[in-house]
Amino acid sequence: MARSLPANPSVSLDYGTQPDSGWGTDGTYTGIENGTIIITSQQDGDSVSGETSGVNVTIDSGTSIIGKGWYIGNKDKAATVTVNGTLKLANADQIADGSKVIVGDGGTLILGGYATTTPGLIEFSGSANTPAGGGGTIEIAAGTTPSIIGFITNITENDTIIIDGMTANGYTYADGIYTLTNNNSPISGTSSFQLPAANEGTTFTVKTIDGKTYLNADVVVCFLAGSMIRTADGEVAVEDLQVGDQVVTFDSETGVESVRPVVWAGKASATAHVGLPDDQAGYPVRILKDAVAEGVPYKDLLVTSEHCMFFDGKFVPVRMLVNGSSIFYDKSIVAYDYYHIETAEHAVISANGMMTESYLDTGNRRSFRQEGKVASIGGRAKTWAADAGAELCVDRAFVEPLFRKLEARKSSVAEGLRHADVVELTNDADLHLVTETGAVVRPVRHEGQRYSFMLPANVSSVRIVSRASRPADVIGPFVDDRRQMGVAVGDITFVTAARQENIVVHLAQTKPEGWHADASQAEAAWTAGNAVLPLSGLTDGNMGLLSLNVVAAGPYVVEAQKEDVQVLSA
Repeated sequence: MARSLPANPSVSLDYGTQPDSGWGTDGTYTGIENGTIIITSQQDGDSVSGETSGVNVTIDSGTSIIGKGWYIGNKDKAATVTVNGTLKLANADQIADGSKVIVGDGGTLILGGYATTTPGLIEFSGSANTPAGGGGTIEIAAGTTPSIIGFITNITENDTIIIDGMTANGYTYADGIYTLTNNNSPISGTSSFQLPAANEGTTFTVKTIDGKTYLNADVVVCFLAGSMIRTADGEVAVEDLQVGDQVVTFDSETGVESVRPVVWAGKASATAHVGLPDDQAGYPVRILKDAVAEGVPYKDLLVTSEHCMFFDGKFVPVRMLVNGSSIFYDKSIVAYDYYHIETAEHAVISANGMMTESYLDTGNRRSFRQEGKVASIGGRAKTWAADAGAELCVDRAFVEPLFRKLEARKSSVAEGLRHADVVELTNDADLHLVTETGAVVRPVRHEGQRYSFMLPANVSSVRIVSRASRPADVIGPFVDDRRQMGVAVGDITFVTAARQENIVVHLAQTKPEGWHADASQAEAAWTAGNAVLPLSGLTDGNMGLLSLNVVAAGPYVVEAQKEDVQVLSA
């Protein structure tokens, strides 16, 4: 039996609606006879076909969907399912090539049984440049291979991955591979996973509760011990503050002082992950005495890299101000305790005489432990947009002048000043192709922006491999772009003796693995240094010339390539 979807299927399922039979009184849908959720279903010989590609489905908050034998999309028609409620995929459910499931803020995706996503895509709705994060949950049920994590992207603070039936309390990271650990020992079996390029290098908080291991993208915003917080009774070390203590706060617009009680104080521990970029490894940032102004701070201040400092009415993450001399990552500290205090409202406070922030609970409170007086804190996770005591600003136009001003003060710092590392750059992209068999193909011709490669017959896809660096490393930390950027590719052609074909798959809204999704660039797309280019049968029985128009490339950090070359050539 066959059915057709609506001509332009964009369906929002509200709690209580009944597009077909199978709805329970608790809002759970257990039927399969629903063409608005799937394009293809192979249960009981039934098939549902859509009339258009680009099917979009939203599962609203309060609605639960349980899939049975579902396929999201097929080889001919892509589908996007946005989960703001709950979606459970089980029993050989599959996300087809080009389709995706997006887990929204508050949404939950449960993968169980023999669920697989190959070669599909699951992503959180958040972004690496969205400080508030996403707040979605993806749970991998007991008995399902954790390697499925390798198909998840856009992991940010507040997002959670849960692996049921596995006890882990940490992880190691090396050569792009994450391995879950228990008491510092790797867990045998399928406990290792490799994230896509968009998430490689992500740090996690790992905890196991009641047989479920929780992985949270770890954005730590805290003080180290010895940070002196200004209170109504004078300067008090952050580790000594307790619930009820009176902290001096400052109005972000007028600077008027007031006193607010501490409503929560937490402590946690961190260990730096050597091998990750400095801003992601977990090293604390040391702000030397007098680095900002005379007597500001009045002694060295140690904070985590995402901690915000207050300048000219705005909060700026300290990682964007690191100059390597007066403000630098202190790599002599690889394990430490960190602390934070919360006032009833997020506020500007003083630490070592420097304006900074109190704790803003964006969903990571459970990573702390509380000592002394215990306060019951509940309610929703807060966001920078709605609850911050001042605007969070990562705009280069604001941050770079501030960075330059602090950098120019280096000569006024008397003690502890470092010699900043000199970053060696190159414009050589080392652009080449790697076939699915591992053969390396170098360009036979390079004229201006055009690179041409001779491909043998019967190559189904190639990887476009090059050097890659982060704008934050190449230009400066005041650029809030920490993506690995390879080359920007415009038009692509494949020429044989008989014909010429234009390839545009890298310019589609849904891109192959290894391409950055940037809707603002419709005529070119950036690789992450290792991007798949499907050839869709173009080389069947034919050798030919693949030509890439590289519209932008480099510069690249030379030293970084030594660590990345093995991964990028895989």
